[in-house]
This record gives sequence, C-alpha cells and structure tokens, in this order.
Amino acid sequence: MCGIVGIQGTTPVNQALYDALTVLQHRGQDAAGIVTISGNNFRQRKANGLVRDVFEARHMERLIGNVGIGHVRYPTAGSSSVAQAQPFYVNSPFGIALAHNGNLTNAAELKEEQFRVARRHINTTSDSEVLINVLAHELDQQTQKLHLEPEHVFAAISKVHEKVRGAYAAVAVIIGHGMVAFRDPNGIRPLVLGKRETEEGNTEYMVASESVALDAVGFELIRDVAPGEAVYITEQNQLFTEQCAAEPGHNSCIFEYVYFARPDSFIDKVSVYAARVRMGQKLGAKIAREWEDLNIDVVIPIPETSCDIALEIAHNLQLPYRQGFVKNRYIGRTFIMPGQQQRRQSVRRKLNAIPSEFAGKNVLLVDDSIVRGTTSEQIIEMARDAGAKKVYFASAAPEIRFPNVYGIDMPSVNELIAYGRESDEICKLIGADGLIFQELEDLEDAVRHFNPELRRFETSVFTGEYVTQDVNQEYLDALNAERNDTAKQQDCIDNSHLEMYNEGQS
Repeated sequence: MCGIVGIQGTTPVNQALYDALTVLQHRGQDAAGIVTISGNNFRQRKANGLVRDVFEARHMERLIGNVGIGHVRYPTAGSSSVAQAQPFYVNSPFGIALAHNGNLTNAAELKEEQFRVARRHINTTSDSEVLINVLAHELDQQTQKLHLEPEHVFAAISKVHEKVRGAYAAVAVIIGHGMVAFRDPNGIRPLVLGKRETEEGNTEYMVASESVALDAVGFELIRDVAPGEAVYITEQNQLFTEQCAAEPGHNSCIFEYVYFARPDSFIDKVSVYAARVRMGQKLGAKIAREWEDLNIDVVIPIPETSCDIALEIAHNLQLPYRQGFVKNRYIGRTFIMPGQQQRRQSVRRKLNAIPSEFAGKNVLLVDDSIVRGTTSEQIIEMARDAGAKKVYFASAAPEIRFPNVYGIDMPSVNELIAYGRESDEICKLIGADGLIFQELEDLEDAVRHFNPELRRFETSVFTGEYVTQDVNQEYLDALNAERNDTAKQQDCIDNSHLEMYNEGQS
C-alpha cells in the first residue's frame, strides 16, 4: 500500500506536499519522495525512511515550484531498495514524473512490450516504473508536436486503461503542461479530488489517496475520482475531466475500510470511521448470538484500527471497554516486516500489556484481521502473561485465505494462517480459548450501508476471486517469488549502485 498526493497550485507547494504526506504516512513507512517543477525543471528528493526523516530543511529549500507530487511507500512486489522509491521520472515526451499506488498484474508483459515495441528500458523491478513508461509512450503517440491538448491526455489514458491490468491510482506532472491523475477502471485503489481558493482569487487543485490529506492543507473535498476517470489540470489551472474506460465498475478494496485508511477519511463517499463503527455493530451482534454462553468480563482492542470496532462490540454486549495495551508508535507495521523472526520480536516491542486490565479476567480481544497469525499468537500470550484467565479473540475481517495482488503485501497462501484451515484449527494455533470472525456479507453491508451505490467490493483475500480475472496460479507463484525475503534482499544488492547514485544526488 502506498499514498500519493499531487497539487497544481499558484503558490509554492513544497510545504503542502510535505504536510499531506505526513498524514498519509500510515499508507507507507518505507520510503518517501517529492517532485516539484520550477523553471521547466524537475526538483526531486526521495529516500528510504519516514517523511520527517527524508526531508530536511535543505531539501525543502530546493523543492521550489507551484506544482508537484509526492509519495509514501511500503514495498509489495519488488524490494525496499531506494532505487524503487517514487516518484519516477522519464524525459520523453516533455518530461514526466509519476507516483502510483497499487499493483499491475501484467507488469512483466508490459515491461517486455515497452522494450520491444517502444524501445523503453525499465531499470527496476517496480511496476510503477512500468506504468510511467506506458503513459509516456501513449502520450508520445498522441502528440507529434510539443502542443498538448486535454483530448490528447484523455486519449493516452484510454490507451493505458486498455493495456494495463490490476489496481492503480496515479498522479503525474508533465513539464510545461500540468498535472494528470487517473484511477483504474475497477476503482480498486482510492483517489480523491479537492480544491482551494487563494486570497488572490485563484483556484488550486489537489488529488490524494485519502481525503484527510486535503483536510490537512486546507483543501475542500470535491469528490472521488471515478473508476476509469482521468483528471487533467493545466498550467493555467484549468480543470478537465473525462471517463477514459470503456466499461468502468466500482470495486473498492474493502481492506481500505477495515485497516489501511485513516478513520477521518472518506473513501467513495463513505466515512471510514462510520464504516468501522458499523463493523463493530455487526460483529457484536454475531458474538451475542453465537457466544451467549461465554462469561466475558471485558472487551479490549488491539490498537489502533480496531478501537472503534471494539467499542461498539462492548456496547452491543453491554460489557466494559478497556484499553489493555499501550502501543509504541515508533515501531512499523509487523506484517510488512521481512522475516518471521523479526515480526515476532517486533510485537513485544510494539505493544505492552497493562496487567491490571487482565488479571483474573476473561477477556475478549478485538483486532481488525488475522494474516499470518504471528501477531495474534503473541498478543494472546501477552494477555495470559498479564494474568488473564481466558482469552477470546474476535476479528473484524473474515478469514484471510488468499494473497492480495492489488497493492497490499500479503504473503503467499502457505504463510496465511487461515489458508486451508477452519476456525477451530486457527484458534488452537494462535492459542485462544475462542475465535470468531466477521461474516463477509456483514463486512460488505457495513460499508455499503453508507453508500448503496457500492454494489461490489474487491474481496479477493477472503474469496480468491480477483476482479481483473487475469490471476492464475502461475502468476501467484511468480508474485510469491518476488515477495519472499530472500528475493527482496537480493534485489536490494542488485540496486545498490543506484542507491549510491541517489545518495550522491541528496
């Protein structure tokens, strides 16, 4: 998962891009980057690390200009090498920089085509570099002269949609012309559009992965970018939009609402916070039906995403709600850390139990989901060490049985604890006295309740049904080979020369 932002303004955008990336930090903690345009030149800074660490005062002073894009990343397919950090840049046509959130399921095919047909060389394993080259090639086909009209941009994006499969929300800046943003025809990854009126009476435009980024810098949410739609804002800040997909459909990734998005964001007209509250109501009702004979003393969330869900469960069950764990906010998300041993050690560094909330009690722990089961097992053990008599566990998401191929770094099926297992067996493996999962229908209803237009969601991690209909076992095997720890470490070695180059440019 990644976070993207772009601003076409009339005043310097470096600080606004920085501020927007800080509130999108939850979408990627591995690397950050900003590109601005000034004097028909790109100004760039990108490196591994958190936003606050990547951008120092000397970098911000160089990032001058009234238009720019930014990106925060965690690696999915590909490595965590700084060579993979975004935005990416190509020099023809015009000069284009692009930031992308998602994953292309036909990236290998596109990479070969770009070399064979377009004579474009892809230098990393990042599918985002593939995407920018596809876009650049299609723009080049539309514009034989230096002149670029909105219809040229939209025709190019239409060709991109025809060729590219998978999930992608992207924003690009084109030297001498403006900013373009587009969303894949299935609408899997989120993208919102906002505007801001300046004191001089000018209108500035902004796109971002989540509406909270607009809020942070004083932009007003206009709407979501529709699946398949492209947005083009010229250098003169004229806004043009067009549907560029032949058969667009809404398939929002339901994991955005369960886990990834901030609760104060709106995605596809749905408040993430309200959706999570509704998830808690649905799961609480199921627990009341199926566990009415259990003597539960207290409901405790595993911070932080599940807090709102757990509070509603406690209310539904008429039980006390307590914060039983204190979170160290300076430890990254455990399920995206390379290496099982590192993930296990990280849980203890990430959370610490408050013994008084567990001692002598039957506790119901609530988490947003169970992926590998490593975190759940460790937390249940911590609860017992803190004195809990019995530990029950509730997951706000259904059983995750299949890998994600659309931009979330979920492991191969062999590493997913729910793959090929029923609830009772999972319960034993994580060491709980009882385990209950949210029903998929209830999860979908919790989100759809706030926007009935969302008839279908991207739920492949639960069902194994991929909306792009191009994912087979051969693809999953190849993806797993890219995602395993050994491959990522080797890719970092292979890209070390590029890392040294980037450091020299810093």
